[in-house]
Amino acid sequence: MNKITLRQIVIPLITIAIICFLWFGPIRISYIENIIISILIIIANYIEYKGKPFSALGFQREKFTFKNIIVLAPLVALGLFVFYVFALVPGITKVTGVPIDYSSFDQLEGNLQACLIALLVVWATAGFGEEIIFRGYFMRQFVKFFGESKVSIVLNIVLLACFFGFMHSYQGMTGQLVAGFVGALLALIFYLRKYDLWFVIAVHGFFDTIALICIYFGLA
Repeated sequence: MNKITLRQIVIPLITIAIICFLWFGPIRISYIENIIISILIIIANYIEYKGKPFSALGFQREKFTFKNIIVLAPLVALGLFVFYVFALVPGITKVTGVPIDYSSFDQLEGNLQACLIALLVVWATAGFGEEIIFRGYFMRQFVKFFGESKVSIVLNIVLLACFFGFMHSYQGMTGQLVAGFVGALLALIFYLRKYDLWFVIAVHGFFDTIALICIYFGLA
């Protein structure tokens, strides 16, 4: 492991403190919250890595290909969504005895304009925002400090999956558990893809796109 400099300790601590304030502090900025945090992270990485903020997050230019983003990512997203619908949600719902609370999406059913707006929002805040924050920043920072041993990677994935699930509390207990499990799978994909952030952004974005299509047609 490379020696960690004081800059690489102080900058992340300040950044994470600001992120926590934006998430849990008195100021609520709703849908643009993750966008602002993503911009903050890019600025923090620019300072920490001396002008190379994107590669540190996992934006690998050589992996941004038609095959990866337009072919493989949608197929992985579809497979993940099938697992989500037919195994994950029913299984966790059976354990908890409580269905996922999808009420925040009720207004999207049959509303094409609202769904198109929601599509842009989820790609910006969930596809890009959540992946930059949770996989690109938190997961990579964890690796920086604790390395890539099997124990470290497992703890990395589990701890961040729990936090990712907690951040979806508006979907109820079952929704949090499901989101946490999906977050763990995305983190595993990120790790197995050698920290290819473009790929997990695309998978997350296409997964949410499929979900929105189902909501629009009343299938959720």
